[in-house]
Amino acid sequence: MPVGFIGLGKMGGNMALRLLDQGHELVVTDIDQTLVKPALDAGATWAGSPAEVAALCSLVLSSLPGPAQVEAVALGPGGIIEGIEPGSVYVDLSTSTPTQIRKVNEAFAAKGGVALDAPVSGNPQHCREGSIAIWIGGEAADVERVRPVLADMSRELTHVGPLGSGSVAKLVNNAVGLATFKLLGEAISVGVKAGIDHQTLLSILQQGAFGRGLYLTMMVPSVAFRHAFEPAGFTLGLARKDLSLATALGRELNVPLPVLNLVEQDAVELVQRGHAAKDTAVLFSLQEGRAGVAMHDSDVEEVEL
Repeated sequence: MPVGFIGLGKMGGNMALRLLDQGHELVVTDIDQTLVKPALDAGATWAGSPAEVAALCSLVLSSLPGPAQVEAVALGPGGIIEGIEPGSVYVDLSTSTPTQIRKVNEAFAAKGGVALDAPVSGNPQHCREGSIAIWIGGEAADVERVRPVLADMSRELTHVGPLGSGSVAKLVNNAVGLATFKLLGEAISVGVKAGIDHQTLLSILQQGAFGRGLYLTMMVPSVAFRHAFEPAGFTLGLARKDLSLATALGRELNVPLPVLNLVEQDAVELVQRGHAAKDTAVLFSLQEGRAGVAMHDSDVEEVEL
C-alpha cells in the first residue's frame, strides 16, 4: 500500500522526498499545490483532498503548522475522517497538542482507525537526510505497525508513551530551547555592553559547564534527579552571590535581564529558607514543590524546601 503524506512545506516536503528516496510509494496533497511539485517530480501521486489520500492509503502522515490545521485536515470537510478505512493509521508529525490528537483519535476510532502523535525535531536538511528525531505517542502495537516507515525518516525514533506523549515531549523540548536562547541573549548582551566581543563570549560559554553539556549529562541526572544536594559541588550560597553580581552589572549598564532576575529571586528565597549550603541544583527541586510533581528517582528521599 502507498503511504499518504499531507502538508509538504519545508519540513514535510523534505520528509516526503526522503520517503521517496527510500523506495516508498507516496500519495500527497497540500492546500498549496505548488509545494508538492518536487515530490510529484520524484514520483509521488497527487490527491485532491485529505479524504482522497486516506481512501488510497492505510497509513497517512501529516506535517502541518499547528493544531488548527491538524483539526481541519483530520476532521474538517474533505478531511481524513471522510476517507479513513478500518485498520488505517494516521500519524501526525506536526507540533501540536496532546488534547488535539486525542480528539482526532476518538473520532477515528469510531471508524476503526487510530491516530498517533509523532512530532519531529530537526531542520529541513535533517528531514531530507533522514536524521530527524521522532517522538511517538500511542499504543505500543500501533507504534510497531508504523515503525518501518518512520524509521526510514529517523535515526532516533522514541516511543515516549501513551497517545499525546509525543506532543508533550516536543513542547518540553521546544520550551527548553527557546527559553535557553532567551537567557543566552540576556547574558551575552551584558558581556557585550561591558566591552567583550560576542564571539569571545561564545567561546567562553563553550568552554564552561553549560557548553560542555554537563547540565543535561551530569547535573540533572546525577544531582537533581538524585536529590544529591549535599555535599555540594557548587553551593547555592555562592550561586546566589554570582547571580546578584550579574544582575547588578546589568543594572549598572542599563541592560534588562528579566529571566536572570527571576532566577536570582529563586536563589534568594532558598537561601532565606536555609539552603545556602546545598548544591545549586536545588533550584530544580524548588519547581517540584511549585508544580506539585515528582522530578526525582523513586528510590531517593524527598526534600523539604
